[in-house]
Amino acid sequence: MTTATPEEARIQIVNLVREFVRRDVEPVAAELDREDKVPHDLIDKMKGLGLFGITVPEEYGGLGLDYTTFANIFEELSKGFMSITGAIGTHHILTYVLMHYGTEEQKQRFLPDLASGRKRGGLALTEPGGGSDVANLKTTATKDGEEYVINGTKTFITNGRYGDSFCLLARTDEAADPPYRGISCFVIEKGDPGFKVGRDLDKMGYRGLDTCELIFDDFRIPADNLVGGQEGRGFSQVMSGLETGRINIAARAVGVAQAAFEAAIRYSQQRETFGVPISQHQAIQLKLADMATKVQAARLLTYDAAAKKDRGDRVDLESGMAKLFASEVCQEVALEALRIHGGYGYIKDSPVERYYRDAPLMIIGEGTNEIMRLMIAKQLLNLPQYQI
Repeated sequence: MTTATPEEARIQIVNLVREFVRRDVEPVAAELDREDKVPHDLIDKMKGLGLFGITVPEEYGGLGLDYTTFANIFEELSKGFMSITGAIGTHHILTYVLMHYGTEEQKQRFLPDLASGRKRGGLALTEPGGGSDVANLKTTATKDGEEYVINGTKTFITNGRYGDSFCLLARTDEAADPPYRGISCFVIEKGDPGFKVGRDLDKMGYRGLDTCELIFDDFRIPADNLVGGQEGRGFSQVMSGLETGRINIAARAVGVAQAAFEAAIRYSQQRETFGVPISQHQAIQLKLADMATKVQAARLLTYDAAAKKDRGDRVDLESGMAKLFASEVCQEVALEALRIHGGYGYIKDSPVERYYRDAPLMIIGEGTNEIMRLMIAKQLLNLPQYQI
């Protein structure tokens, strides 16, 4: 019996995901978007495909695949219905943080259930008054014997209602200077009355996925749930995890942009004006050429960041560039697809209307693009070759 090579394993899982999207996701995408209904049956099928443990090592029950395959999967899912990626997006930030910073006991306790999808994970990071200003978050975790007591509110939490476990950032040292040194990372689980799910957020796009507020009122967790067993390291732990989050956001953007482009080029060959398909008009050809070129450039940036992550390198610069460029391209291509469709692109029956509403999520998700630009510039200015 021969073992599949990494490339063969990648091709196999990506083909399975592509077929899953074609057979099960695309036929119901419009309905899920319209009704804002969480597709628990599709999520169960994603569990069966192993998509909750794409990069989790096999010893903990995952597929043990690389980040290039990870990006491939997110692109394919997003071509069919971008919201379906939300079930596994921040889930993978939780598994990443555990894999790289958790104690062995924490890995053994949490990863098998997360990798199999028996438990759905998320990231409890954003706060109502904080947004991208993570270093000044207000949620607190106060040590009380063998427990921590959590108080505060998080918002825009994907998997908030149907998730089970979350990677939570909270302040354990109010006097720390700079403030980020007083932030710690915890794995929290539902079940205590002090952990409540607040309102569901009614979103413009990214529908068919639970996005909620989480409220902590004297919520007690075991001290053993402090990631790595040390306080004050949560900010750097989660920022490292967000490198992979930005790769998945960039891959989502590529997937939506590719879907919008394909819809536009098909429509341009079917719609006729002045006796010929509109694809024969130079104005449309110029749009198609620019759209295809920019989508491919975004794809190459995304897979360059994934490949560097696979080599074990730090990729905050590359993942930030990929996320920034791919998300802006996605918004541009979605708008151009809508314009090529004309009035038909503006009605709910057209998938390009959904692509146009979904595209902004990638611009603001995992750090707004304004923050991305600042981060990229800071990284560039610190590179040795640019030192004066």
